[in-house]
Amino acid sequence: MSMKDSTIEQLGQEAVHARREGRLADARRTAGKAVELCREVGPKQRLVRSLMFLGQLERDTAQRESALKLYEEAAALSREVDGPLRFAHTVRHLADLYCEVGRLDLVERFYKESLGIYRMQKGASPGDLANAVRGFAVMKDAAEANEEARALWEEARSLYSALGVEEGVEECNSHLSN
Repeated sequence: MSMKDSTIEQLGQEAVHARREGRLADARRTAGKAVELCREVGPKQRLVRSLMFLGQLERDTAQRESALKLYEEAAALSREVDGPLRFAHTVRHLADLYCEVGRLDLVERFYKESLGIYRMQKGASPGDLANAVRGFAVMKDAAEANEEARALWEEARSLYSALGVEEGVEECNSHLSN
C-alpha cells in the first residue's frame, strides 16, 4: 500500500470515528479531504466509497442537494469501475435519496436497476435486497401506487422476517395495516 493510499484509508477511518462521536463537521471536513486525495491519486473504487460516505454525512446534516451531487457522481463512477453488486448498492442509495427529496420522476428506474441486479446475481445479500425492496415500496407509497406498494411491502416483510430483522418486519406490518 502506498503512502497516499494509507493516508486515504486513515482519513476515512478518522471520518468514520468522528461521525460515530457525533462530530459531524469534523467528519465532513476529513471525508472531504479523502475525496480530494482520491481525485488526485485514485483508485476510482476508493473515490466511489469516499463520495458515498461524504454524501451520507451531507444527508446526516440535511444537506440533501449537495448529497445528491455526491451520490450521482458516485453512481456514475460505480457504473464504470465496480462489480454489479457494489454498483447496485450505490444506485439503491441514490434512489433512496431521490425518494427523500421527492424526485419520484427519477427514482423508479434506479430501484428497478438495483433490484434487477440483486435478483440476478448469485451472492447478493438478502439484506441488500430487502432494503432495496423496502425503498421501492416507500417510493410506490409516495406515488400512490397502492397495489404495487402493498406487494413490495409484503415481499420486504418476508425478506426481513427470514433475516430475523424485527424492526424491518414491524415497519412493513405498519404499512400493510394502513
